[in-house]
Amino acid sequence: MSFINQIVTPLDSAVLESKEQYQTYFKIVNHAFDAMVDKLVEHEICNPLELSFMKQYCELLTYSLEAFRVKYLFDEEEKMKVDLTESGFPNYLEFRYLINDLALKSEHISKLPDPKVLKDEFLESLLKYKEPVSKRKLEQAASIVYYTSVEKNFIFKRFVQGKIIKIENNPGAPYLVSWSFYDISMNRPFICFMYFDLLKTTVNEYTEAIYDALEKSADRDMSLDMMAYALDKKLPKVLPKKFRKIDLGPLHTVFAKDELQITHLILEGIIQKTLKLPACAVSLSIDEIHSKGDFTEGSFFNKQTLQVWETNKTEKYVFTTHRVMQMLYDRIPETMNKLTKEPIEIPELKL
Repeated sequence: MSFINQIVTPLDSAVLESKEQYQTYFKIVNHAFDAMVDKLVEHEICNPLELSFMKQYCELLTYSLEAFRVKYLFDEEEKMKVDLTESGFPNYLEFRYLINDLALKSEHISKLPDPKVLKDEFLESLLKYKEPVSKRKLEQAASIVYYTSVEKNFIFKRFVQGKIIKIENNPGAPYLVSWSFYDISMNRPFICFMYFDLLKTTVNEYTEAIYDALEKSADRDMSLDMMAYALDKKLPKVLPKKFRKIDLGPLHTVFAKDELQITHLILEGIIQKTLKLPACAVSLSIDEIHSKGDFTEGSFFNKQTLQVWETNKTEKYVFTTHRVMQMLYDRIPETMNKLTKEPIEIPELKL
Protein backbone atom coordinates (compact mmCIF):
# COMPACT_ATOMS: atom_id res chain seq x y z
CA MET A 1 0.00 0.00 0.00
CA SER A 2 2.81 2.45 0.76
CA PHE A 3 3.79 2.87 -2.88
CA ILE A 4 0.45 4.54 -3.77
CA ASN A 5 1.75 7.84 -2.45
CA GLN A 6 5.07 7.44 -4.26
CA ILE A 7 3.59 7.68 -7.77
CA VAL A 8 4.89 10.93 -9.25
CA THR A 9 2.26 12.80 -11.27
CA PRO A 10 3.48 15.44 -13.73
CA LEU A 11 0.96 17.09 -16.03
CA ASP A 12 0.65 14.36 -18.63
CA SER A 13 1.36 11.07 -16.90
CA ALA A 14 1.96 9.11 -13.73
CA VAL A 15 5.47 7.67 -13.49
CA LEU A 16 6.03 4.13 -12.23
CA GLU A 17 9.08 4.45 -10.02
CA SER A 18 9.90 0.97 -8.75
CA LYS A 19 10.09 -2.63 -9.90
CA GLU A 20 7.24 -3.47 -7.50
CA GLN A 21 5.00 -0.86 -9.10
CA TYR A 22 5.74 -2.23 -12.58
CA GLN A 23 4.93 -5.77 -11.50
CA THR A 24 1.68 -4.70 -9.84
CA TYR A 25 0.58 -2.55 -12.79
CA PHE A 26 1.19 -5.25 -15.40
CA LYS A 27 -0.47 -7.97 -13.33
CA ILE A 28 -3.59 -5.85 -12.84
CA VAL A 29 -3.89 -4.80 -16.49
CA ASN A 30 -3.19 -8.24 -17.93
CA HIS A 31 -5.64 -9.86 -15.52
CA ALA A 32 -8.35 -7.29 -16.33
CA PHE A 33 -7.95 -7.75 -20.09
CA ASP A 34 -7.89 -11.54 -20.00
CA ALA A 35 -10.97 -11.64 -17.76
CA MET A 36 -12.81 -9.11 -19.92
CA VAL A 37 -12.25 -11.12 -23.13
CA ASP A 38 -13.50 -14.28 -21.41
CA LYS A 39 -16.68 -12.48 -20.33
CA LEU A 40 -17.26 -11.04 -23.80
CA VAL A 41 -17.50 -14.63 -25.00
CA GLU A 42 -19.70 -15.73 -22.12
CA HIS A 43 -22.16 -12.83 -22.44
CA GLU A 44 -22.21 -12.84 -26.27
CA ILE A 45 -21.52 -9.11 -26.45
CA CYS A 46 -19.72 -9.69 -29.75
CA ASN A 47 -20.30 -12.38 -32.35
CA PRO A 48 -17.74 -15.21 -32.75
CA LEU A 49 -15.99 -13.56 -35.72
CA GLU A 50 -15.57 -10.27 -33.88
CA LEU A 51 -14.36 -12.06 -30.77
CA SER A 52 -11.69 -13.93 -32.71
CA PHE A 53 -10.28 -10.60 -33.92
CA MET A 54 -10.66 -8.94 -30.52
CA LYS A 55 -8.62 -11.71 -28.92
CA GLN A 56 -5.82 -11.14 -31.43
CA TYR A 57 -5.76 -7.37 -30.85
CA CYS A 58 -5.85 -7.85 -27.06
CA GLU A 59 -2.97 -10.33 -27.33
CA LEU A 60 -0.92 -7.66 -29.11
CA LEU A 61 -1.70 -5.26 -26.25
CA THR A 62 -0.78 -7.69 -23.49
CA TYR A 63 2.37 -8.71 -25.39
CA SER A 64 3.34 -5.02 -25.57
CA LEU A 65 2.70 -4.59 -21.84
CA GLU A 66 4.96 -7.56 -21.11
CA ALA A 67 7.63 -5.98 -23.32
CA PHE A 68 7.34 -2.79 -21.24
CA ARG A 69 7.74 -4.82 -18.06
CA VAL A 70 10.95 -6.42 -19.28
CA LYS A 71 12.27 -3.14 -20.71
CA TYR A 72 11.90 -1.24 -17.46
CA LEU A 73 12.63 -4.10 -15.06
CA PHE A 74 16.04 -2.84 -13.94
CA ASP A 75 16.28 0.47 -15.77
CA GLU A 76 17.29 3.09 -13.20
CA GLU A 77 17.22 6.02 -15.64
CA GLU A 78 13.98 5.73 -17.63
CA LYS A 79 10.52 5.40 -16.06
CA MET A 80 7.36 4.26 -17.79
CA LYS A 81 4.50 6.77 -17.94
CA VAL A 82 0.85 5.86 -17.47
CA ASP A 83 -1.50 8.31 -19.15
CA LEU A 84 -3.46 10.70 -16.94
CA THR A 85 -6.43 11.32 -19.21
CA GLU A 86 -9.41 8.95 -19.24
CA SER A 87 -7.20 6.00 -20.11
CA GLY A 88 -5.24 4.02 -17.52
CA PHE A 89 -3.03 2.64 -20.33
CA PRO A 90 0.62 3.49 -20.97
CA ASN A 91 1.08 6.83 -22.68
CA TYR A 92 1.11 6.42 -26.48
CA LEU A 93 4.70 7.65 -26.65
CA GLU A 94 5.75 4.50 -24.75
CA PHE A 95 4.58 2.36 -27.68
CA ARG A 96 6.44 4.57 -30.13
CA TYR A 97 9.65 4.39 -28.10
CA LEU A 98 9.28 0.61 -27.93
CA ILE A 99 9.04 0.31 -31.73
CA ASN A 100 11.99 2.69 -32.19
CA ASP A 101 14.03 0.62 -29.73
CA LEU A 102 13.35 -2.61 -31.54
CA ALA A 103 14.14 -1.07 -34.92
CA LEU A 104 17.68 -0.59 -33.59
CA LYS A 105 17.89 -3.87 -31.67
CA SER A 106 21.05 -5.11 -33.48
CA GLU A 107 22.86 -1.91 -32.55
CA HIS A 108 21.75 -2.18 -28.90
CA ILE A 109 22.66 -5.88 -28.64
CA SER A 110 26.16 -5.18 -29.99
CA LYS A 111 26.81 -2.91 -27.00
CA LEU A 112 25.79 -5.52 -24.43
CA PRO A 113 28.08 -8.20 -22.96
CA ASP A 114 28.00 -11.78 -24.19
CA PRO A 115 25.16 -13.63 -22.37
CA LYS A 116 27.47 -16.56 -21.47
CA VAL A 117 30.05 -14.23 -19.93
CA LEU A 118 27.33 -12.43 -17.98
CA LYS A 119 25.90 -15.73 -16.73
CA ASP A 120 29.35 -16.81 -15.50
CA GLU A 121 29.71 -13.47 -13.66
CA PHE A 122 26.31 -14.01 -12.03
CA LEU A 123 27.33 -17.45 -10.81
CA GLU A 124 30.67 -16.17 -9.57
CA SER A 125 29.03 -13.39 -7.55
CA LEU A 126 26.36 -15.63 -6.07
CA LEU A 127 28.24 -18.89 -5.49
CA LYS A 128 31.89 -17.98 -5.15
CA TYR A 129 31.77 -14.59 -3.41
CA LYS A 130 28.30 -14.94 -1.83
CA GLU A 131 27.44 -11.44 -2.96
CA PRO A 132 24.30 -10.10 -4.67
CA VAL A 133 24.52 -9.40 -8.39
CA SER A 134 25.13 -5.72 -9.07
CA LYS A 135 22.26 -3.57 -10.37
CA ARG A 136 24.28 -2.79 -13.47
CA LYS A 137 24.60 -6.47 -14.39
CA LEU A 138 20.90 -7.08 -13.67
CA GLU A 139 20.06 -4.19 -15.98
CA GLN A 140 22.31 -5.65 -18.68
CA ALA A 141 20.67 -9.08 -18.28
CA ALA A 142 17.18 -7.56 -18.57
CA SER A 143 18.26 -5.65 -21.68
CA ILE A 144 19.56 -8.85 -23.27
CA VAL A 145 16.22 -10.57 -22.60
CA TYR A 146 14.34 -7.54 -23.91
CA TYR A 147 16.27 -7.15 -27.18
CA THR A 148 16.57 -10.86 -27.95
CA SER A 149 13.03 -12.00 -27.03
CA VAL A 150 10.67 -9.13 -27.94
CA GLU A 151 9.43 -9.21 -31.53
CA LYS A 152 8.66 -5.86 -33.18
CA ASN A 153 5.89 -7.42 -35.29
CA PHE A 154 3.89 -8.30 -32.15
CA ILE A 155 3.87 -4.77 -30.67
CA PHE A 156 0.57 -2.90 -30.73
CA LYS A 157 1.09 -0.03 -33.18
CA ARG A 158 -0.84 3.19 -33.68
CA PHE A 159 -2.75 1.45 -36.49
CA VAL A 160 -3.15 -2.33 -36.82
CA GLN A 161 -4.79 -3.73 -39.95
CA GLY A 162 -6.82 -6.94 -39.86
CA LYS A 163 -7.49 -9.12 -42.91
CA ILE A 164 -10.64 -9.08 -45.01
CA ILE A 165 -12.61 -12.29 -44.58
CA LYS A 166 -15.58 -13.79 -46.42
CA ILE A 167 -18.69 -14.41 -44.32
CA GLU A 168 -20.79 -17.43 -45.13
CA ASN A 169 -24.59 -17.07 -45.42
CA ASN A 170 -24.59 -13.28 -45.16
CA PRO A 171 -25.57 -12.14 -48.70
CA GLY A 172 -26.26 -8.49 -47.79
CA ALA A 173 -22.75 -7.97 -46.45
CA PRO A 174 -20.58 -10.97 -47.36
CA TYR A 175 -17.27 -9.40 -46.26
CA LEU A 176 -15.84 -8.27 -42.94
CA VAL A 177 -12.70 -6.27 -42.27
CA SER A 178 -11.36 -5.29 -38.84
CA TRP A 179 -8.76 -2.82 -37.72
CA SER A 180 -7.53 -1.33 -34.49
CA PHE A 181 -5.85 1.90 -33.50
CA TYR A 182 -4.34 3.54 -30.44
CA ASP A 183 -5.89 6.98 -30.35
CA ILE A 184 -3.23 9.53 -29.42
CA SER A 185 -5.61 12.08 -27.86
CA MET A 186 -7.54 9.48 -25.83
CA ASN A 187 -4.50 7.27 -25.16
CA ARG A 188 -6.42 4.05 -25.39
CA PRO A 189 -7.12 1.34 -27.99
CA PHE A 190 -10.17 1.01 -30.22
CA ILE A 191 -11.26 -1.94 -32.37
CA CYS A 192 -13.44 -1.42 -35.46
CA PHE A 193 -15.38 -3.66 -37.83
CA MET A 194 -16.87 -2.93 -41.25
CA TYR A 195 -19.35 -5.31 -42.88
CA PHE A 196 -19.64 -4.67 -46.61
CA ASP A 197 -20.32 -5.84 -50.15
CA LEU A 198 -18.40 -5.01 -53.34
CA LEU A 199 -19.54 -3.38 -56.57
CA LYS A 200 -18.00 -4.35 -59.93
CA THR A 201 -14.74 -5.59 -58.40
CA THR A 202 -13.21 -8.46 -56.44
CA VAL A 203 -11.57 -8.62 -53.02
CA ASN A 204 -8.16 -9.27 -54.55
CA GLU A 205 -8.44 -6.24 -56.85
CA TYR A 206 -9.66 -3.85 -54.16
CA THR A 207 -7.94 -4.99 -50.95
CA GLU A 208 -5.09 -2.47 -51.08
CA ALA A 209 -7.50 0.39 -51.75
CA ILE A 210 -9.57 -0.64 -48.71
CA TYR A 211 -6.52 -0.96 -46.44
CA ASP A 212 -5.19 2.41 -47.60
CA ALA A 213 -8.51 4.17 -46.96
CA LEU A 214 -8.85 2.63 -43.48
CA GLU A 215 -5.39 3.74 -42.41
CA LYS A 216 -5.86 7.27 -43.76
CA SER A 217 -9.47 7.91 -42.75
CA ALA A 218 -10.24 5.59 -39.80
CA ASP A 219 -7.09 5.63 -37.67
CA ARG A 220 -8.38 7.76 -34.77
CA ASP A 221 -11.46 8.16 -32.61
CA MET A 222 -14.29 10.05 -34.31
CA SER A 223 -18.06 9.75 -34.58
CA LEU A 224 -18.95 6.56 -36.37
CA ASP A 225 -21.17 8.24 -38.97
CA MET A 226 -18.29 10.60 -39.86
CA MET A 227 -15.95 7.63 -40.25
CA ALA A 228 -18.51 5.73 -42.31
CA TYR A 229 -19.16 8.66 -44.64
CA ALA A 230 -15.41 9.24 -45.19
CA LEU A 231 -14.84 5.57 -46.09
CA ASP A 232 -17.99 5.37 -48.21
CA LYS A 233 -16.84 8.44 -50.14
CA LYS A 234 -13.26 7.19 -50.64
CA LEU A 235 -14.23 3.66 -51.67
CA PRO A 236 -16.80 3.86 -54.50
CA LYS A 237 -16.61 0.10 -55.14
CA VAL A 238 -17.36 -0.75 -51.50
CA LEU A 239 -20.96 -0.90 -50.27
CA PRO A 240 -20.60 -0.67 -46.47
CA LYS A 241 -23.58 -2.05 -44.54
CA LYS A 242 -22.58 -1.95 -40.87
CA PHE A 243 -19.82 -0.46 -38.69
CA ARG A 244 -18.97 -1.31 -35.09
CA LYS A 245 -16.44 0.59 -32.94
CA ILE A 246 -15.34 -0.86 -29.60
CA ASP A 247 -13.71 1.47 -27.09
CA LEU A 248 -11.45 -0.60 -24.82
CA GLY A 249 -11.29 1.46 -21.68
CA PRO A 250 -10.75 3.40 -19.58
CA LEU A 251 -9.00 1.11 -17.12
CA HIS A 252 -9.86 2.04 -13.53
CA THR A 253 -6.99 1.00 -11.25
CA VAL A 254 -4.82 2.39 -8.46
CA PHE A 255 -2.54 3.74 -11.20
CA ALA A 256 -5.22 5.76 -13.03
CA LYS A 257 -5.31 9.49 -12.29
CA ASP A 258 -8.40 10.63 -14.18
CA GLU A 259 -11.50 12.45 -12.92
CA LEU A 260 -13.92 9.57 -13.53
CA GLN A 261 -16.32 8.48 -10.78
CA ILE A 262 -15.39 4.79 -10.92
CA THR A 263 -11.65 5.53 -10.70
CA HIS A 264 -12.10 7.86 -7.73
CA LEU A 265 -14.28 5.40 -5.83
CA ILE A 266 -11.78 2.57 -6.39
CA LEU A 267 -8.90 4.79 -5.21
CA GLU A 268 -10.94 5.87 -2.20
CA GLY A 269 -11.75 2.25 -1.35
CA ILE A 270 -8.08 1.22 -1.57
CA ILE A 271 -6.95 4.13 0.63
CA GLN A 272 -9.66 3.32 3.20
CA LYS A 273 -8.75 -0.39 2.95
CA THR A 274 -12.29 -1.43 2.04
CA LEU A 275 -10.84 -2.59 -1.29
CA LYS A 276 -7.60 -4.44 -1.90
CA LEU A 277 -4.74 -2.99 -3.94
CA PRO A 278 -5.49 -4.90 -7.19
CA ALA A 279 -9.14 -3.76 -7.24
CA CYS A 280 -9.98 -2.66 -10.78
CA ALA A 281 -12.69 -2.15 -13.37
CA VAL A 282 -12.71 -1.96 -17.16
CA SER A 283 -15.20 0.28 -18.96
CA LEU A 284 -16.11 -0.74 -22.49
CA SER A 285 -18.46 0.93 -24.96
CA ILE A 286 -19.69 -0.15 -28.39
CA ASP A 287 -21.02 2.17 -31.09
CA GLU A 288 -22.83 0.70 -34.09
CA ILE A 289 -24.42 2.11 -37.24
CA HIS A 290 -26.07 0.31 -40.12
CA SER A 291 -27.29 1.27 -43.56
CA LYS A 292 -31.02 1.87 -43.96
CA GLY A 293 -30.85 2.87 -47.62
CA ASP A 294 -28.75 4.88 -50.05
CA PHE A 295 -28.68 8.10 -52.08
CA THR A 296 -26.81 9.35 -55.13
CA GLU A 297 -24.35 12.23 -54.94
CA GLY A 298 -22.37 14.06 -57.63
CA SER A 299 -22.82 15.22 -61.23
CA PHE A 300 -24.29 13.23 -64.11
CA PHE A 301 -20.82 12.06 -65.18
CA ASN A 302 -19.50 11.47 -61.68
CA LYS A 303 -22.31 9.93 -59.66
CA GLN A 304 -21.65 7.91 -56.55
CA THR A 305 -24.03 5.87 -54.41
CA LEU A 306 -23.64 6.56 -50.69
CA GLN A 307 -25.31 4.99 -47.67
CA VAL A 308 -27.86 6.55 -45.34
CA TRP A 309 -26.89 5.58 -41.80
CA GLU A 310 -29.00 4.75 -38.78
CA THR A 311 -27.26 4.99 -35.41
CA ASN A 312 -27.87 2.50 -32.62
CA LYS A 313 -27.75 3.59 -28.99
CA THR A 314 -24.23 3.29 -27.55
CA GLU A 315 -23.80 0.12 -25.50
CA LYS A 316 -21.95 0.65 -22.20
CA TYR A 317 -20.45 -2.09 -20.05
CA VAL A 318 -18.35 -2.32 -16.90
CA PHE A 319 -16.29 -5.40 -15.98
CA THR A 320 -15.24 -5.60 -12.35
CA THR A 321 -15.04 -7.79 -9.25
CA HIS A 322 -17.96 -8.56 -6.96
CA ARG A 323 -16.61 -6.35 -4.17
CA VAL A 324 -16.13 -3.33 -6.44
CA MET A 325 -19.55 -3.98 -7.99
CA GLN A 326 -21.19 -3.80 -4.55
CA MET A 327 -19.39 -0.56 -3.78
CA LEU A 328 -20.41 1.03 -7.09
CA TYR A 329 -24.07 0.11 -6.62
CA ASP A 330 -23.91 1.55 -3.11
CA ARG A 331 -22.27 4.84 -4.17
CA ILE A 332 -23.39 5.53 -7.76
CA PRO A 333 -26.52 3.41 -8.40
CA GLU A 334 -27.84 5.81 -11.07
CA THR A 335 -24.68 5.39 -13.16
CA MET A 336 -24.80 1.60 -12.81
CA ASN A 337 -28.46 1.46 -13.81
CA LYS A 338 -27.68 3.31 -17.06
CA LEU A 339 -25.36 0.53 -18.27
CA THR A 340 -26.57 -1.70 -21.10
CA LYS A 341 -26.18 -4.70 -18.78
CA GLU A 342 -25.57 -5.00 -15.08
CA PRO A 343 -21.82 -4.84 -14.29
CA ILE A 344 -20.20 -8.06 -15.46
CA GLU A 345 -18.28 -9.86 -12.74
CA ILE A 346 -14.63 -10.81 -13.25
CA PRO A 347 -12.48 -12.78 -10.77
CA GLU A 348 -10.41 -11.00 -8.15
CA LEU A 349 -6.66 -10.83 -8.67
CA LYS A 350 -4.52 -12.06 -5.80
CA LEU A 351 -1.07 -10.46 -5.74
